Amino acid sequence: MTEVVAALIWQGENFMICQRPAHKARGLLWEFVGGKVEAGETKKQALIRECREELAITLAVGDVFMEVIHEYPDLTVHLTLFNSTISEGEPQMLEHNDIKWITPAEIDNYDFCPADVEILKEIIKRYGQRKDL
Repeated sequence: MTEVVAALIWQGENFMICQRPAHKARGLLWEFVGGKVEAGETKKQALIRECREELAITLAVGDVFMEVIHEYPDLTVHLTLFNSTISEGEPQMLEHNDIKWITPAEIDNYDFCPADVEILKEIIKRYGQRKDL
């Protein structure tokens, strides 16, 4: 099982989503910023490193929003999503194809990685309804 971390970054009523590069697995699907935890790192350290590498921002990592385990055909991930805020910098697209700030009502407008589906349902449950309900 691969340990993966991601950030739920809010800016007012909107949260950040990132579009995976076309050449990577699950290319052009949307996700939360983050990545794999490397040997010797805590989950929070890994998330801070990933956000520096992918977005050129410094993250203030808060508590765990949710954890999920998802089996892809090529790997099984244990994803830990942390509530986070940007403490320094403006997000830059160093790794992703695109970055968006969306509301919970806009979730249905984007195709997300399958591992994020349960998380997105929880965001809607806690913060707002889908516009199609």
